[in-house]
Amino acid sequence: MTKEHFSDLVVRYERLVYTICFQLVRDPAAAEDLTQETFLSAYLHRDAIPPGYERQWLGRIAANKAKDHLQSAWSRRTVLPGDEEMPPGLAPPAEEVALRRSGAEEIRQAIEQLKEPYRPVCRLCLLEERSPEEAALVLGRPVKTIHTQLARGKRLLREQLERSGAHGPISR
Repeated sequence: MTKEHFSDLVVRYERLVYTICFQLVRDPAAAEDLTQETFLSAYLHRDAIPPGYERQWLGRIAANKAKDHLQSAWSRRTVLPGDEEMPPGLAPPAEEVALRRSGAEEIRQAIEQLKEPYRPVCRLCLLEERSPEEAALVLGRPVKTIHTQLARGKRLLREQLERSGAHGPISR
């Protein structure tokens, strides 16, 4: 498939893909991001598009991207120590900054103690603040695998930090 033909598909089906994503996630910003992810994935696999079934193929990719997003929403709710948001315009007290830093160091050490395959995924996503998509590219793993390994890694971290007792239970 040529780039021009693919560009025509984007123009023709952009609204359809956005609508599918929005109907599932009910968030305009997320639907826009998922629309871009859909077309990026379609472009990377453009040679697999069945001739005459472009609309259905793009619709299925969009639905799968939205479902993956919804499934990963639960793992994104995990709040690790130091991640709590401050109200706008307020700076945390110096003691709190020091506690957060010590908590961050404990988390860093806990991540380094994780076994494979969770250690590199958690290091990239939690310490280096990379997206799961970026981590997938770096590690050469499917994005869905990264999402799963990140969720399991967070669970292992939570259990490890709760066992250490330094922070008490970690909220979800």
